[in-house]
Amino acid sequence: MKFADKLFLSMLSILAAAFTIFGLWMLNSDFQRLLDKEKDQAFQQLQMLWYLFDTSYASYEIYGEDYAIQAALDSISLSTGDRTVGYFAYASGSIIAGSDPWLLVTSGMAGGLTSYIVEMAENIDETHNSVYGIQKLSRSYDGMHVLVQIISYDTGSDTIVLGIYQDISETYSDREYYMHQYWIAVLVLLAVGAVLVAILSRALTRPIERLGGVVNQIAAGDYTKRSGYRSGDEIGELAKNFDKMADTLLNYITEQEQIAREKEQEARRKELEARQKEDFTNAFAHELKTPLASIIGYADMLNTVKMTEEERREAYYYIYSQGKRLESLSYKLMELASVERHPLNGSIIDVKKLEENIRVTMRPVWEQEEIQGKAVFEKGFIWGDMDLLLSLLYNLISNADKAVEKGGFVVLRGQKRADGGYQITVVDNGRGIPKEEIGRVTEAFYMVDKSRARKQGGAGIGLALCQTIINLHRGTLKIVSDVGEGTAIRLSFPSVEEMRREEKNASQT
Repeated sequence: MKFADKLFLSMLSILAAAFTIFGLWMLNSDFQRLLDKEKDQAFQQLQMLWYLFDTSYASYEIYGEDYAIQAALDSISLSTGDRTVGYFAYASGSIIAGSDPWLLVTSGMAGGLTSYIVEMAENIDETHNSVYGIQKLSRSYDGMHVLVQIISYDTGSDTIVLGIYQDISETYSDREYYMHQYWIAVLVLLAVGAVLVAILSRALTRPIERLGGVVNQIAAGDYTKRSGYRSGDEIGELAKNFDKMADTLLNYITEQEQIAREKEQEARRKELEARQKEDFTNAFAHELKTPLASIIGYADMLNTVKMTEEERREAYYYIYSQGKRLESLSYKLMELASVERHPLNGSIIDVKKLEENIRVTMRPVWEQEEIQGKAVFEKGFIWGDMDLLLSLLYNLISNADKAVEKGGFVVLRGQKRADGGYQITVVDNGRGIPKEEIGRVTEAFYMVDKSRARKQGGAGIGLALCQTIINLHRGTLKIVSDVGEGTAIRLSFPSVEEMRREEKNASQT
């Protein structure tokens, strides 16, 4: 059974019980009030009967008790003339009638009233010298209700019971009529109330049903659904707390998904690092193997084979050149390891100092190699390490110089960015890099043209070192290149203020 139906039945039951209990109490209270009024009137009449009987009985007492009682009752009947009330006297075990408007007493049983009067008269005692009762007569008397009230009268030698009786059926009939009318009213009120309660129960449970629908949608996987119910009552508070719980659940799921993604990324990163380390080891071994094989081979030839002077000079040259290559490789590896191991010791650097250093250093080199080289930097500042930045730029310039032919150009441009950062671009019109190779050129020992790079003394570590240095400076390195047209490498550095904030936060934590 739905909650709305339970609420409907509960409220309707409460309403029916309230109508029934209150109505019955009200009707019974009113009936009791009317009955008490009848009893009070009967008691007043009984007292008058006692007074009149006392006055008349004394006059006829000399003629005997039975005669005095009947004479007193006849005298009272003549003086009152009230045919709505019957009165009697009970003495010596029998009833003596004073009036009989309904033929209630002289007819014997009289619908059970005679025996009832006798029973009341026999049981009266000194403690209760006045008692009353109500007797319902048999169906032959239409089920009449008769109020009987008696009082004891002490003659000195005996005790006589005086009583009155009157029909109060109208009071009972009124109660039955009003009770019937009340039940009709209750049924009408319950019918109207049932409609109103049904509407009210649906209105009260509609937010709960809507909340249940949202729960089902969330259970189905739509975690963005919310109840949207806003009210100051308990259901509104429940909906608000449910929405908070859903937000917390969504945040938890998002966090768990983020953690899962981070773990997956970390696993991929570790896998990539492992593969890169393996590639690095293989490449390093290969880079060592070639020059060492040349050195060992030419040294063995010098030691075991008779050679001409020209051949000896050529062997010495190969041994020397391959030794220099190993020396260059060791220096590059040491520099790369040193940069990765030590944190950035930054300060504010004027880019004009970088420009001046490059111009002074590279001018004779570019003139000797017949390369059109130029460095033009706008005014600005970078937060970083001067030596690392110069190593970064010289490695990029060296790669550019190797890529261009005589008469080519290498240009360095520096300019401020709109967000306060600084950008340096190294452009050349050399051989360029194939699109599929651009993503790997920053890996250690990776070379696009291995034979040419070795002839020029390269080992494939320069761009890996550049990537490490730019990462330490919280910057980015982007390569744009077309084969046969040249290459542009853009270095983007964050603003000095941003780097200061990061350094401050790092020091506080």
